Amino acid sequence: MDVNRLRSDFPLLRRSFHGHPLAYLDSAATSQKPQVVIDTLSGFYSERNANVHRGVYALSEEATAAYESARERVAKFLHASDPSEIVFVRGTTEALNLVATSLGRSVLGRGDSVLTTIMEHHSNIVPWQLLREHSGTKLDFVDIDEEGALRMEQYETLLSKRTRVVTLTHASNVLGTVNPVGEVAERAHARGALVVVDAAQSAPHLPIDVQRLGCDLLAFSGHKVLGPTGIGVLWGRKELLRKMPPFMGGGEMIREVHTDRTTYADPPARFEAGTPNVGGAIALAAGLDYLEGVGWEELASHERALTDRCRRALDAAFEERIRIFGPPASHEREALLSFQLAQVHPHDIASLLDASGIAIRSGHHCAQPLMERLKVPALSRASFYLYNTPAEVDRFVEALRKAELKMLGQPVPVAS
Repeated sequence: MDVNRLRSDFPLLRRSFHGHPLAYLDSAATSQKPQVVIDTLSGFYSERNANVHRGVYALSEEATAAYESARERVAKFLHASDPSEIVFVRGTTEALNLVATSLGRSVLGRGDSVLTTIMEHHSNIVPWQLLREHSGTKLDFVDIDEEGALRMEQYETLLSKRTRVVTLTHASNVLGTVNPVGEVAERAHARGALVVVDAAQSAPHLPIDVQRLGCDLLAFSGHKVLGPTGIGVLWGRKELLRKMPPFMGGGEMIREVHTDRTTYADPPARFEAGTPNVGGAIALAAGLDYLEGVGWEELASHERALTDRCRRALDAAFEERIRIFGPPASHEREALLSFQLAQVHPHDIASLLDASGIAIRSGHHCAQPLMERLKVPALSRASFYLYNTPAEVDRFVEALRKAELKMLGQPVPVAS
């Protein structure tokens, strides 16, 4: 994989901050965009901008064709059985809220159980908590072991005849853990439960085949897979989407509206009320073309090399003063490292690294229940993607070493 050639496709990576070239190590939050995505989005508004599905004039028909072509592209990306299984939303957050609300109106009742995990992003916790408050459903959490893997024996115990939904992240945005979705789904289906997958962190790094995963619903965000912000995807099995009631009401999601009743359109239109993000969907398709053009095996090899290099360097530089969370083997995790450095707050680390032009994440990463489980207030996180280089990893570790010395004067061991 020619990383230098790839980097030339990402204009923002040419920037410098505080007199240093940018080392962008926060792709788990959002990826940078290749020029083709930027040009596609600009080109839509310059040449094709019209509302879709509504106009009988040529420009509207052209915009509609491009929008529906993007749906077909996403269906191919996920190995969906039909483009009608693809619903465009604003992102994973909206998709999971849609699922919780719709299933709450159709499948879940008082006393029914939703089973999730302690490693979830808030987007896969809060919608189910809202449902619990309004509908009286239960919400249970599967714990993790000390390496960040799901406790599958506890999962089996928590599954019950009242479990209607199992919802989990495919890959943790904090631990990097890649969950065994296939096994989780098989056990859930044996109890008659539906399986919902948050693929926001896995879709940028792993080939997603919804047929092989065995889930019923899956969501991901465009902005993490080289696409624009404000566009995302919900995939659902066709027969399930047809049974689910709409999430929002308005234009385009109806068949007929009368003063005494409304009938709804078939999916996916049923779940796409109002004017959609047409340009975002089309640009997302361009991002997926670019990503798959890199090659999944090449991407995985590159990311594992960066992750291994970073972990070895951190262990050598900081020894017992650093704690890295999540699975120890790079093939068991996504390309991110969340860590705690003795007596240095994550926000201070991020601020000091920024002064060297290095962008990492710090905080609770929208995963406060996991922070409580790990007994930490916050963590620092460096995440890698196709455009990162070994030199950037080395810069990061050296800058972190200097940040520790600046804050403490001398290294301080982690308390035993």
